[in-house]
Order: sequence, then structure tokens, then C-alpha cells
Amino acid sequence: MSHIQTFQVFPYLPEKLRFLSALSRNLWWSWHRDAQALFRRIDPKLWLEARTNPIKFSTLLSQTHLENLAGDSGFVADMERVREHFENDVFNTGGDHEDLFSNNGTVAYFSMEFGLHVSLPLFAGGLGVLAGDHLKAASDKKLPLVGVGLLYRQGYFEQYLNQESWQQEAYPETDLFYLPIKRAKTPDGKDLIVSIEGPSGTIYAIVWKVNVGRVPLFLLDTHITENSKEVRDITSRLYEGDQRIRLAQEMVLGIGGIRALSAMNINPVVCHMNEGHSAFSSLERLALTMANHNIDLNTALQVVPRTTVFTTHTPVSAGHDEFPVEMVKPYILPLEKRLDTTAARILSWGQSQGSSPDTSVSMFVLGLRMAEYCNGVSRLHGHVARRMWAHLWPELPEHEVPISHVTNGVHSATWISHEIATLLERNLRPDWHLLTRNDFFVNRIDEIFDEELWQAHELSRSRLIRLCRELMVKQYGQRNASKAVMEAAGSALDQGVLTIAFARRFASYKRAHLLLQDPDRLKNLLRSETRPVQIIFAGKAHPKDHDGKMLIQHLLNFIRQEKLGHRIIFLENYDMHLAHHLIQGADVWLNTPRRPLEACGTSGMKAALNGVLNVSILDGWWCEGYSPERGWTIGDGSEYQDPAYQDSVESQALYNVLENEVVPCFYERKGGDPPERWLKMMKESMKIALKQFSGFRMVEEYENRFYRPAARRNKELLQNDAFQAKALVKKSERISSLWRHIHVDQPVREAEGPFRVGDEFHATVQVQLGQLRPDEVDVELYFGNVKSFNVLSEGQTEQMTVEEELGAGRYRYGCTVSCGRSGRFGFTARVTPRADHWIKNRPGFIVWSE
Repeated sequence: MSHIQTFQVFPYLPEKLRFLSALSRNLWWSWHRDAQALFRRIDPKLWLEARTNPIKFSTLLSQTHLENLAGDSGFVADMERVREHFENDVFNTGGDHEDLFSNNGTVAYFSMEFGLHVSLPLFAGGLGVLAGDHLKAASDKKLPLVGVGLLYRQGYFEQYLNQESWQQEAYPETDLFYLPIKRAKTPDGKDLIVSIEGPSGTIYAIVWKVNVGRVPLFLLDTHITENSKEVRDITSRLYEGDQRIRLAQEMVLGIGGIRALSAMNINPVVCHMNEGHSAFSSLERLALTMANHNIDLNTALQVVPRTTVFTTHTPVSAGHDEFPVEMVKPYILPLEKRLDTTAARILSWGQSQGSSPDTSVSMFVLGLRMAEYCNGVSRLHGHVARRMWAHLWPELPEHEVPISHVTNGVHSATWISHEIATLLERNLRPDWHLLTRNDFFVNRIDEIFDEELWQAHELSRSRLIRLCRELMVKQYGQRNASKAVMEAAGSALDQGVLTIAFARRFASYKRAHLLLQDPDRLKNLLRSETRPVQIIFAGKAHPKDHDGKMLIQHLLNFIRQEKLGHRIIFLENYDMHLAHHLIQGADVWLNTPRRPLEACGTSGMKAALNGVLNVSILDGWWCEGYSPERGWTIGDGSEYQDPAYQDSVESQALYNVLENEVVPCFYERKGGDPPERWLKMMKESMKIALKQFSGFRMVEEYENRFYRPAARRNKELLQNDAFQAKALVKKSERISSLWRHIHVDQPVREAEGPFRVGDEFHATVQVQLGQLRPDEVDVELYFGNVKSFNVLSEGQTEQMTVEEELGAGRYRYGCTVSCGRSGRFGFTARVTPRADHWIKNRPGFIVWSE
């Protein structure tokens, strides 16, 4: 059979229940407990059977049940309360964003993956879940933002283990019938389809829309009959290993995504690229900016980068996509005419300065070249990113490399347990998740009764253990295990035992094996008769990560050989559903990355939000979140050159902290009361998670530091026939043409010293500016502690002013330096353009004294 036409049949909803259809098709329900409770009330058993997917849930309900519900006045009244809440959140205007985001202006947030709910399999891990939390927090803030991604027909793989404990991958087809999606429309009501010219012809993509509260998420999909089988497969799997498919995905996401927004008359005044996968979006924005405002490429290049945000998550150079020039060029050639330039110039934007024309195109470099605002995702990751990419600015000290940081946050209402949320509603306010920046309210967590908090946590742990047993029975049942094995799986773990969770991607640098370094010490912890410990492992290895798969196999072999199945388990197919239970029900969240390879680690924030205590290497967010009052560190944050030595040292540190601190604290009970000191730490964890690591704080920081300034610049640069942007072109061209004539002599100081704290000295330097004027440059004395030969640390600058014009473009500058602290210092001088951040930080626009 061929050319089959499909149609969908849903239950008939009585008039009184019509709102349930709208509610099920907006993911707003997924972070509002009253909406979840409404669905659960209909049929708790079927709700769980549908894995909390309200669309699938609706297909399991009988027509009789729905008719009876329509006549249930209590249910209808409950539904009306949810409807009022929903409409107030989703449809009411509000916020203070209209001043900058008027005329249908918006922030467009591009990401390769979005983790919104387990029923929408568009994510692989932390990057996608972070993107989903970003959209939810933007909806809560009423921020005008849209998401842009891809709809994967098979998504990321499902994991299962074979008889030899070797990871296998399955790629089940996603049933669109059960997804809360609908076709996006053009302004005239037609189904939207966009096209991109590829190496073998035109690539067509339809566009789906998902409502995430107030925020629309648009997903491009090439799986349509207009495309060949090869082209349809572009959006089949997330992070496809074939480099040609990966490149096509990123072209569809970036170029196709901007074209889709344009076709819907959505005009982003700011674009936010979540990792470099969407960096090609800037090329299409350049072309549209030129066409819509009748300006040339050089003028557009003053606008697009100044209105673009680029967030990098990857602390390893090899983790960033690079594509051979000959692979990228066929996609770029169609842009030559629209951008009025050569393909070679366009390709060079993704290559390091001075590279040969055949150097691979780096998505990180392209993203960086097209974004004034670039950030890592934790304070430490910002340092790592500046060090990693300092070679792109060879003249700048590392700490001045223009990559800042915005520490990630998590969407509190999504990740908190039902029981903890109830306590917060009662002790703070019903809208507690919107007040996380208010210390007064957050500090009221201290007023929660210890007994109530402990009871809430024990309910979460009990729920986790019950789920673990169900999953273990299912896992072994799929392998046709014996009756004895099945019975053991059904009784794994114990209530009331200190429960440690290790749940994350099984990559070598995350070091799941650290606990196995000293088997005897581990077995003593697990088999203690008075203070036992139990451990839950979960996580996937990348399909091509042989070492990661070996880690899983080694762990399972150890459990089997040592007969520890009652105390250590491995749960297959880690996903958002399992993640909720783990971060809510564990007592300890264990994190053992090899510092500094974890960019952030948001799972630890989610655990802390629920009062789960972190035991972690000082990496990622824990460098900012750690305090002895709320958790423990493994080691002291040292970085090692020898990985084997590092593993040895830090495994011993892990055993020490568990044996000497964590276990005694958990079991420290007086007269059978809950563990008082542990509960105090739980409260401190919850407070810091809400204050510093909420998604609301994260989005607010992006808005204030990046979105608002970028939106303001967009308006300024394009008004009055792009007058300011054109002026910047002239300024940039003038600086570029004359910069090579600048020469800076060695600075000299009037007094020889030595100096004491509080002393001052005057320094001067002679500078040759050529045809540039003093008001076009900044001359600075740069000074700091002498770290090594010709290297200064903790560098500071002092602005120098013209003291004398010497003629022929030569000037003497001077300044006074205060000696604020003792130590050995060095100084030099430099010249940079007097311009905005974008021009000032362009590679090559700095001259140091010779």
C-alpha cells in the first residue's frame, strides 16, 4: 500500500469539559500542580499508565467516564479554578517589556534540543533540559520570547542492557498523535513550509508549534513527502553521528529557523544561540536585515552581532562542531548574492583569524564572531572558556577575553516535589517560585517544622524506592531472568537507609567508577549493620562512546560478582520522569567530574531545591553553591595533570567524606527524632537553590545584562535609515585602515621606588597615533602582579590622558598610579579604540608598548 491518508480520532469532550483539550495542548500544565492534580483526579491509575501525558491519557478514557465527569459539579468547579489560573498566566498582558520589545519584537532562543516533558523526546541531557527551563521561566516572567528547534521523529535513543550488561540503543518512532503540537501557519492561514538549498537540491521543512505557557516553541521537521528519503532523515535523530546529516541539521535549525520566523512575521530584535549549533542563523539574519532595511552587508554586520547572544556549554575544544569547508560551501553559495559577498568571506567568519582558506569551519568561532554577548554557564566555566579560546585574541590578557558567564538555573516549579511545594506554599506564599529573589520570603524556609520537612522527604524517598523496584523487575523481566533474580529485584533497596544517587551521562570524565576504586571500603559502607548506605546509578553512554559503555558494564559486573544487588542498582533509560524521582527522593546527590570538565551541572541544583544534599567535586555550579552548612566537597578543587593520580587521590577523599561526615550526620538521631543537623543542611540547600540557582534568576540576568541592551541597540542602530549603524561602518573602516600606524613606546615612571602602600607615582608614555585623533583611542597603563617573565596577573588599567602634543601625530600621555597593596608589580601601556564593546574587542584592535 502507498499514499495512505491518516486521520486522528479523539474522545468527544462534553461542552463543560472543553477546556481540558486546551489545557492538554499547552505544556503550562507540566509545571502547575493544580493542573496536574486535575488530570490525576480523573483517573490516577490511567494517568500514570499514560506517563503523565494528557493527550495519551485522553485516549484511554471511556466516553461514559467523560460524560460522568461533566456532571460532577465538584470536578467542574475545580477545572474552572484551573482555567482561571491558566488564562491569567497565559493570556493576560503584563510585565515591563513593552518599552523595548514593541512592534511584535521578541527574543528568539535557538537550541538543538529542548527538554520540556518526558512525552516530548527532543532532548539528550542537561543542555536540552536547561533550554526547556529557560522557556518556562521566560513564560513566568512574561518575557516576549520564542523558541526555535527541530522535531526529531526518533529523538535521542532509548537505552537497554543485554545479557552481558553492554548498552544497546533503540530508536522508536515518536508518535506525533500523542504530542501537543500543531502546524504553524503563515499570516494568511496556510501551513508553513520553508526551504533551504542543500548540496543535492532543495531541503523542505514544515514547522510545528508547541505552546509552553505564553512562549511558543517552533520546531522544524524535514520528514515530509516533498523530500527524498535521505533528506527526510535529517530530523530523524538528535545528534546524528553522520557529519553530513549533523551539518544539515544545523543549517535547517539556523537558516531555516530564521526563515520560519520571518514567514510568520515574527521579527526577533535579539537572537540567543544556545551553543554553536544554531550559528548559521546569523547568516540569514544578515541577509534579512539587508533586505528589510535596505542596507549593505558592512552596515548589517554592525547590527546583527550587537543584537546576538551566544551561550557556550562545552568546556572541551573537541566538543564543538567543526565541518570541512567543502562540506559547508554548497550551503553558502546561495547566500553570496543575498549577502553581496563571496563564499570565501562568509566561510572565513567561522575560521580563526589568519587561518588558511581550507581550515574547517568552527561553529563556536562563527557563533562568537556573530555575537557581542558571549557567556559560559558558571563562573568557573567562564574562566575555562576564556582560557580555551584566548588564542582568538592573542593580544589580550586571558581575563579580558570577552567571554563572561551567566550561571545556569533550574525551573523551580518543574522540579520540586509535591510535598516540598506544599510546605513552601504554606510557609512562603502560593506563588513562591516567582519570589526566589526575595530573601525575606526564602529565609522563611527556616520556619518549616523539622518533622514536617523530614516526613515530606521520606515520602519522596519511599516513592523513589517503589519506582526503582518496579523498574528493576521490568529490566530483568525483559531479559527473561530467573524467578529468584526477579524476586530479588522486587525487593532491592530499603526504606530508611541513606540513599545516594549518581545519575548523569556515562562519560569517562564524569567518573562513575570513582566509588569503585577501593572495593573493600565501599563494601563496608554498603554492608554496615548500623549505618548502611545504598546507591542508585542511572545514565546513558553516547552510542559511540565505547569507554562509557565499558564503565556501565564494569559497574554491573562488580555488583553481580560482589552480590551487592540489594544495595547498588543501575536503572536503564535515564529520562526526565526518572530524574524527577531521583532528585526528589535521594538523600545525597553524588557528582564526581574531573575538574574543570563540568560546565555547570544543573541536576545538583534540582536536588538541592528538594533538600537533597550535594557531595561533589568543586566543579561547575558547586564552586558557587558550596558551603559547609549545605553539603560536602570531594577534595579541595585542585586540578591534576595525571588523571590516574587524580582518581586515586579523589576516590580516597570521597570515601573519607562519606565515612567521616555524611553517614554519621544522616544517622545522628536523638531519641528517635529526625536528624536535626541534616535537616538544617537541607533547609540551607533549599534556600541557596531558590536564591541563586533558579531559572527565574537566570532569565532575569540574561534579560538585564544582554536582552535589554541588545534590544536597545537594535532600535538605535536601525532608526533614521540606520544612521548609527552606517556611522559605525565608517568608524570601523577608519580605525582598520589607520590602526597599523600606531606605535607605543615603553612607559616610564618619575620615581624609582621602592614604594610603600599608599604611595603614588606618575607614569608617562609616548604614543604615535598617525592620523587617528586622541579622542578616537584609549591609552591605558596596564599593571599587575608579576606572575612570570612578561606575564602579569590580576591586571588592572589606569586611563592615561594627553599631557603634551609632540607633533606629527605623536603625543605624550600620563597618569598617576596609587600603590594599593604590597607585592611585586609590573606595568606596560597599550592603545585600544575608543568605541563600544563590539569594536573595542575585535581581534587585532590593540597595540602594546614595544
